[in-house]
Amino acid sequence: MTLPATATEAAGALRARISGTVIEPSDPEFDEARRVWNGMIDAHPALIVRPTSASDVAGAVQFAREQNLLIAVRGGGHNVAGLATVDDGLVIDLSSMRGIEVDPVAGTALAGGGVTWGQLDAATQPFGLATPGGVVSETGIGGLTLGGGMGWLRRRFGLSADNLIGAEIVLADGSIVWTSESERPELLWGLRGGGGNFGVVTTFQFRLHPLGPEVAFANVLYPLDAAHQVLRAHERFVAADPAGDVSTIAVLGHVPPIEAFDASLHGEPFVAVLGMYAGPAEAGMTPLQPLRELATPLVDFSGITPYVEAQTIFDADYPVGHRYYWKSQRLPELSDASIDALVEQIEAAPSGHSTIDLWLNGGAMSAVAPDATAFGPRDPGYLLSPEANWEHAADDAENIAWARDVLASVDAEAAGGSYLNFPGMFEEGATLIRTSFGPTYDRLAELKREYDPDNVFRRNQNVAPAATR
Repeated sequence: MTLPATATEAAGALRARISGTVIEPSDPEFDEARRVWNGMIDAHPALIVRPTSASDVAGAVQFAREQNLLIAVRGGGHNVAGLATVDDGLVIDLSSMRGIEVDPVAGTALAGGGVTWGQLDAATQPFGLATPGGVVSETGIGGLTLGGGMGWLRRRFGLSADNLIGAEIVLADGSIVWTSESERPELLWGLRGGGGNFGVVTTFQFRLHPLGPEVAFANVLYPLDAAHQVLRAHERFVAADPAGDVSTIAVLGHVPPIEAFDASLHGEPFVAVLGMYAGPAEAGMTPLQPLRELATPLVDFSGITPYVEAQTIFDADYPVGHRYYWKSQRLPELSDASIDALVEQIEAAPSGHSTIDLWLNGGAMSAVAPDATAFGPRDPGYLLSPEANWEHAADDAENIAWARDVLASVDAEAAGGSYLNFPGMFEEGATLIRTSFGPTYDRLAELKREYDPDNVFRRNQNVAPAATR
């Protein structure tokens, strides 16, 4: 780090270049500003900048390069690996860039880099429009989209990245460019799942789809001892829906001790199936009915609900400040032995907050050609994601080990690679990145060499620039 003589002088030099806010360690708001969603992450940046425009972002990037500061880009701050912050570097916090413009005639939306999915949904739903997002409303649109973006509409409308049709991006040299399918299309290809490797995206343009303002939503918890019956019936249900009208997540966990559940159920292990029908709400409950009859339910919360509320179903399960460690791997199929292993693992979970999630994919997500976007393999199988979630630092080692053990218990059947929005802490380094991107990796490395040959943007699921020929 080669800051000017003091952090205050550095902050002053940066303030002179931009109109946004610069926060230094001596400022009273610094400790709050440096915090991110995952309580495991406790980084101390040299400076935090909150730009208000792409020009501000460009000034911050140029400043960081001049001062040899590693850059971290923060959208919603929800990245589980803590990529939204960095020790001794510059955090470019986009939270002041939350403008949204919806064009209901064209069926598109422009959204600033600091927008969250809850904010975008709130802006598009008055027009009965939506774009595929995540499953926690406080997640930023930026990190999720650039990493792929799996949610309740993936089998009908694809990934968030598949619906990205344009973007304004600040490049490593500080230039500001627009990319679309007709302008710098290769750069757009890279942004569709290739992570934050190519710059700071200050505006996202999304394709919107008719949906809402209400949707039909299934949310049923079954006893864990019915796991085989439930998961096999769920698999048959998805196989019978090749058009992807319903996107589901199966979850193994323990009933939380909250008022929504009868006290007699608190702590009980369950297997749940949740799913959204991507069409008119009034037509959706009939197609969802089989998901409510997979076994005898513990509780059934299914029904017609506002889309914006369905998008918050998991919010309470992932509060700011809890400690999180999420990993993932692809499973081409779910064998009986794997179900047995996962049941055993959830029963052994050291935290009652933790879950094992099974995303059964296919539909529109898998219909996209493998080389059409930078996102890795799109096989219509499962994504397995153990989500360790606990409260106290003293329990870190035990919970991290549990999440790793979940994957190890089915490793013999795994396809390799990870969904890079659920990467653990990137312990496997470049090996994880290469196997997760699969056949798109080399093309990404070439694109990286073109747009960021010095690897300025490396606080991400980093692809190293291809070697100069």
